[in-house]
Amino acid sequence: MSEDSGQRNLRMPDDNELFGVVTEHNGGNHVRVQCEDGKSRMGRIPGRMKYRTWIEEDDVVLVEPWDWQDEKANVEWRYTQQDADQLRAEGHIE
Repeated sequence: MSEDSGQRNLRMPDDNELFGVVTEHNGGNHVRVQCEDGKSRMGRIPGRMKYRTWIEEDDVVLVEPWDWQDEKANVEWRYTQQDADQLRAEGHIE
């Protein structure tokens, strides 16, 4: 991390993870996510994140699509607005 630019080392997607943007909150622990591969998936917020990390519409998240149902995915990480701006500036997301 360089002191002058304010850039932080952000969590990047693993091989089976994708960037996505939350487009709608479907109640409970489900959100609709528009993924970077162009697909819209139903995202499931796991219990470890459900009460600690508040996920809103337009949040940038990392999702891991399910192997057996490609239209669904687990939400693995939520980026803060500052982190999302950095990802856009670095060209990782649009």
